[in-house]
Amino acid sequence: MNKLKVAVIGCGNISVMHLDSIEALDEAELVAVCDIKPERAAAAAEKYHTKAYTDYHEMFAKEKLDVIHLCLPHYLHTIVAKDAFQAGIHVLSEKPMSIRYEDAVSAVEMAEQCGLQYGIIFQCRYNTPSMLVKKRIVDGRLGAVKCGRTTLTWYRPDNYYGGSDWKGTWDKEGGGVIIDQAIHSIDLANWFIDSTPVEVQSSLHNRNHEIMVVEDSAEGLIKYENGCLLSFFAMNNYLIDEPIEIRLVCEHGTVRLSYDEAVITYDDGTVESVVNQPQKIVAYTGGKPYWGKQHAVQIDQFYRAVAGLDALEISGKEALKIQKIICDIYQNDDNKFAKKQR
Repeated sequence: MNKLKVAVIGCGNISVMHLDSIEALDEAELVAVCDIKPERAAAAAEKYHTKAYTDYHEMFAKEKLDVIHLCLPHYLHTIVAKDAFQAGIHVLSEKPMSIRYEDAVSAVEMAEQCGLQYGIIFQCRYNTPSMLVKKRIVDGRLGAVKCGRTTLTWYRPDNYYGGSDWKGTWDKEGGGVIIDQAIHSIDLANWFIDSTPVEVQSSLHNRNHEIMVVEDSAEGLIKYENGCLLSFFAMNNYLIDEPIEIRLVCEHGTVRLSYDEAVITYDDGTVESVVNQPQKIVAYTGGKPYWGKQHAVQIDQFYRAVAGLDALEISGKEALKIQKIICDIYQNDDNKFAKKQR
């Protein structure tokens, strides 16, 4: 395949996961980066030996792009994606798709109308432990999930939000610990369950933050069409970032899973375990541990889909499933926290 001409829009912290991946993969050539902060765009351009822009519209006009990577504040994801679709450019966006479900749906529809690939980053699905658990559910050795729970206890102090011009806001981030941190673990559990949610219950609170106005604690229950129940608990008032934990009770065994390890105990007493293994890239330059090691794996799969070599695995249409759940968690909050704060 000819090398895809790609650009990254947004040169903040998460962009290194995309920029390092592009540099490491043979399928693509980084032709530009873009950020409204000139110094940030210039620094990324110098590090990765490419052009810098501060206006993505100008970049679209001047560069013959095949793909853009979106590493922007949440509220901008679908806005910029739609502009890219209008320009005939494929889009790979960081999670979440949007802060509003309706915007995500319209972006998916536009991509389909334009005949363009629209991918959403959920790199944790490509972790070695996640892949093993999914395989054992699908091949029947574990069988279907009957019940599950996800737990996330991380640390985000007020200065984490005070140092950002969009984090911790309803209008730009769309929420707190659920849409920003717990979205990955809830997505994994939902992917394992593979059924349609029929009811989402939730309770949201801000228990310990003064600067930000979104939730720092959340718990709830998701009921599925197949009868499965998924409980979730997430908060960022802990002093350290503990490993997330997903527990599953399946037809033929149980699962204890984190991003780094999976232990499967089958009903016959046998145990199968695996630890996460880096693929494509061993270490990213400046990446945070909780981002994992598999961005390059998903990005490689997206490029192959753009080239027509593979079906896109985590498409916008697929990502609508977790987007709907996340939005329902905020909509159905029995504490009415989100509605009172907005």
